[in-house]
Amino acid sequence: MPTPEAGGLPGGRAVHFSVIDPATGEAFDEAPDQQPGELDGVVARAERAWRGWRADPAARTAALRGAADAVETAGDELARLLTREQGKPLAESYAEVARTAARLRYFADLAPRTRRIDDGRPVRSEIRWRPLGPVAAIVPWNFPLQLAAAKFAPALAAGNTMVLKPSPFTPLATRMLGSVLATALPEDVLTVVTGREPLGARLASHPGIRHVTFTGSVPTGRAVTAAAAASLARVTLELGGNDAAVLLDDVDVDRVADRLFWAAFRNCGQVCMAVKRVYVPARLHAEVVEALAQRAKTVAVGPGLNPETRLGPVNNAPQLARVEQLTKRALADGARVASGGHRLNGPGYFFAPTVLIDVPFDSPVVAEEQFGPVLPVLAYRSLDEAVEAANGTGFGLGGSVWGTDLDRAEAVADRLECGTAWINHHAELSLAQPFAGVKDSGVGVAGGPWGLYGNLRPFVVHRPQEA
Repeated sequence: MPTPEAGGLPGGRAVHFSVIDPATGEAFDEAPDQQPGELDGVVARAERAWRGWRADPAARTAALRGAADAVETAGDELARLLTREQGKPLAESYAEVARTAARLRYFADLAPRTRRIDDGRPVRSEIRWRPLGPVAAIVPWNFPLQLAAAKFAPALAAGNTMVLKPSPFTPLATRMLGSVLATALPEDVLTVVTGREPLGARLASHPGIRHVTFTGSVPTGRAVTAAAAASLARVTLELGGNDAAVLLDDVDVDRVADRLFWAAFRNCGQVCMAVKRVYVPARLHAEVVEALAQRAKTVAVGPGLNPETRLGPVNNAPQLARVEQLTKRALADGARVASGGHRLNGPGYFFAPTVLIDVPFDSPVVAEEQFGPVLPVLAYRSLDEAVEAANGTGFGLGGSVWGTDLDRAEAVADRLECGTAWINHHAELSLAQPFAGVKDSGVGVAGGPWGLYGNLRPFVVHRPQEA
């Protein structure tokens, strides 16, 4: 597969847009601003490539394993570029690259199973599985490579071809990934396109696309669904979360404080299934706040390429403005700052790790997904009150319960309205498990065999039983 074509205007003049280093707030490179009209050719080539790619499962397995090897070989270059454009610490970028390769290997070895239907009739019926065709993925800026792989690995393993569009905030590492994968995959099996809107809208509505998978905001997810409906394309949506952590009255604060802090602040809080609200028994509230605030005050914040850094910047200026606005609104609502609460002086999109107390339960920083380094810690009087508050938003991606009595904690976890509940940890996923949300957190299932079958359609063959 060649490197994706540069965007262009009539007459052949290339169009590009700037890519910002969030650690400096300055442009450091540019990416092609491909135009919606270019997608017709891209999708047509993906359709042609699909005919050969779908026909040979053994060749697909070998190609995907080779792709994983290629990603690992290019790991250093990919990780450094990812940190430059996304902002996360370099160690986290290396982990994201490793996860990308691991996902390719996992799905390379996963195959759908033919199933025989035995219903007593003199007919042999088999359910077989067929790929959908060219599919599309639209990926956000918080985990550009990992979330791309979560979409293209099962899609390609199922025998589909893919057109992949990264966020305009983080296009470069994904373009590089596309070039790396091109050394192992046949031409046009995976094509990376970069550009600003309306490129994504056109991709979602393109009549040649049979499945659109999207990770991002709820409003954009609704727009993607409406666009895909024009061609009756399948949609899979992961639309974020506002995960609650409920601490029980027997929790060992010293033992869980580190895990709880990083469950909230990893990747500068820019994780869909991060802890975004903490509910604590009133008698333990001060102790929990002190433990979290102390870590927020002392954690090393800085550019991701600095080996001392544990928390990098917010990825982009609009998101930084949103985090600041939500914090100011919370303070206006009566909240107090236990740590942070402000932008950091100097260049870049840095916001001090923030722990808020006395926040009204209906303040937007509690009720909405803040997606940044801000954590409200809320006291509760009864466990029923805490569970009701944890379930009291439109989101339902994940949640967690923290306590010493694991049976009791599991019973509380079972009451949470979410797709995944953890006990004494948070946001840890296996490649083999399903990942899905309820309510506004999404439609469809990713991960494990469920992710593979989401990229297939059943094909039933009936034949008479032999005498």
